[in-house]
Amino acid sequence: MAEERDQTGASWEDMSLPDEYPEPHVVNEKAEEENTKHKSVKCSPNLLQMLKAAESRRTPQGRDRDGWSVPEGSRTGELVTEALKTDMQIQITDQKHEFNNHTSNTGHHSLAHSISQSSTDSYGSVCSDSSEDESSPRDKPRRTSKGLSDFCIKNIKQAEFGRREIIIAQQEMPALMILRKGAGGEKPLTGAKVVGCTHITAQTAVLIETLSALGAQCRWAACNVFSTQNAVAAALAEGGTPVFAWRGESEDDFWWCIDRCVGAETWQPNMILDDGGDLTHWIHKKHPSLFKNIKGIVEESVTGIYRLYQMSKAGRLCVPAINVNDSVTKQKFDNLYCCKESILDGLKRTTDVMFGGKQAVVCGYGEVGKGCCAALKALGAVVYVTEVDPICALQACMDGFRVNKLSEVARQVDMVITCTGNKSVVGREHLDRMKDGCILCNMGHSSTEIDLVSLRSAELKWERVRPQVDHVIWPDGKRLVLLAEGRLLNLSCSTVPTFVLSITATTQALALIELYSAPEGRYKQDVYLLPKKIDEYVASLHLPTFDAHLSEVTEEQAKYLGISKHGPFKPNYYR
Repeated sequence: MAEERDQTGASWEDMSLPDEYPEPHVVNEKAEEENTKHKSVKCSPNLLQMLKAAESRRTPQGRDRDGWSVPEGSRTGELVTEALKTDMQIQITDQKHEFNNHTSNTGHHSLAHSISQSSTDSYGSVCSDSSEDESSPRDKPRRTSKGLSDFCIKNIKQAEFGRREIIIAQQEMPALMILRKGAGGEKPLTGAKVVGCTHITAQTAVLIETLSALGAQCRWAACNVFSTQNAVAAALAEGGTPVFAWRGESEDDFWWCIDRCVGAETWQPNMILDDGGDLTHWIHKKHPSLFKNIKGIVEESVTGIYRLYQMSKAGRLCVPAINVNDSVTKQKFDNLYCCKESILDGLKRTTDVMFGGKQAVVCGYGEVGKGCCAALKALGAVVYVTEVDPICALQACMDGFRVNKLSEVARQVDMVITCTGNKSVVGREHLDRMKDGCILCNMGHSSTEIDLVSLRSAELKWERVRPQVDHVIWPDGKRLVLLAEGRLLNLSCSTVPTFVLSITATTQALALIELYSAPEGRYKQDVYLLPKKIDEYVASLHLPTFDAHLSEVTEEQAKYLGISKHGPFKPNYYR
């Protein structure tokens, strides 16, 4: 019988790595004090009649005649009686800024803006303040409260709101906080200069500040022009991290930010953390000499990993790289559970669509596709799947989905969702067949899955109807609803679950530590998967959140299975 033990979070120092490693394979916006004026007005006859009727229904037992109980000490009866006994004078509050005046003075604001600017930024473009200055901040003067100017963001005055978002995210990212505490006096990334290109969100900010707490110097740019949370970028800059990103960058801005982030003239990075391969590509193309000092690359996207394997095959990969995307902790949690929840969030916020009874086709049945299909099916949608891999296609069939070619179902579906990481998955021939009102979006990393070039032709008209929502209009009047211009839907148009991102971010942090601290010769110029020991360690750090208690194998059981009593429990090839 297996012995029981409590699962507790251990520091990263307690983790013993395996001996064998796998083969390569604001305005701090001061809230304006609202002065309220109190003035007395007389009740209208209609209101007086309603008050009398309400009073007449009240019974001495404190229950109205319809049976609804009135809370003891309720002010309702007192107000009614007082109004009836007096000259019907009641106090009302006339706020300094009435709704109409507010609208006319500030432009067309999202209703979410009235909550807080931080909420607006966190929700992404859909809930953003459309009146925000859309000009590029590249040539504008900027300085933090401490006098630092090595950054480029939209508005440094939003830093206080961004800090609140980061604090909220920390509560859902327990493993990274354990890594910070576990570092203690020893900082495993001391001397590391990490240049990063990822989504800049509150969750990423927790990762960046954890790397800094572990001793690293960090510089950061965004891997997606629509996903940056401006307030969070401001908080990072105010905290001393050079950040070059803002939501709504142009293509030219995007590459300018990456180049400034690399800082080749004043700063020499020795580690790369990439999401999509754009940063690695830019350094390889524009600053190849930097690879002399770079100890390794950590990449988390399928697109970026594909590029790294291509470089390795061609003999152009100059440094070791760790493939985080194919880690078990990334595939089984981030790709599946994150997309399972965020696909619905992104579609609802942008289109207000009802899923029950709708027909949807999901292109690709990998982990992302599985999550999207499960979410759509749960809300009553009829889901089709397209696949090129017979194994994934068989999984889709056995999960209850119809597997078809896109050309066979394009005319009838209400929404098309791409999840492959490939290019030209949805071509012009498919777009021409789609029916009026069909929603088109992408959940894969790359924006090349939908043939957007063909949609920019002269005969088609583009009409922006909401932030990140475009109508592409055919000559006959047919409209397709394109979301986020074909870029990643969930991070462009909504948010993603923080806890799931904690798992991926912890894996990234440990991968950086592993590459940076590895003895010379352990890793060659190739692409590696993390040892399963690290995957299991990342998972164990998150178990206390659920008050989960792991069982422990006995010596006899471990010997029977041919494994160590303390793991790893899966072979390195397990995915």
